[in-house]
Amino acid sequence: MFTQRFALLIIVSSICAMPSLAMAESSYVYCDNGLRCFKAPCPSNSALDLATGKIIKGVSIDASRLPQADKAITDLSDALYAGKIVVRGSIERRTQTITGKEYDLPWLVANGIVRTARDNERKHCSSR
Repeated sequence: MFTQRFALLIIVSSICAMPSLAMAESSYVYCDNGLRCFKAPCPSNSALDLATGKIIKGVSIDASRLPQADKAITDLSDALYAGKIVVRGSIERRTQTITGKEYDLPWLVANGIVRTARDNERKHCSSR
């Protein structure tokens, strides 16, 4: 009886966890939004979540998890900061200490390049 309940609990919790894991990863257009820093943290970059249409302001990017083939793209940083590509990944909150103060900041953790961004997906970018 206990083993059946335990097995059922594992199955139900796995099913319930699956949608949240799937929703954690999305496609984003990351770019320089044209805003400039006057003090840290800097709001100069933003990311458009293509699934929700939400713009995450003040986000930084972590491209260290991109596959070698994606990292090898010429001018990857230019393509990212100009919003020319769509990346797959997730938004994480990371604590950073800036000038003695702690901030909880959003980071886009990119793990793949999906495609070239369309003009209408780059509206939040300064270089459009």
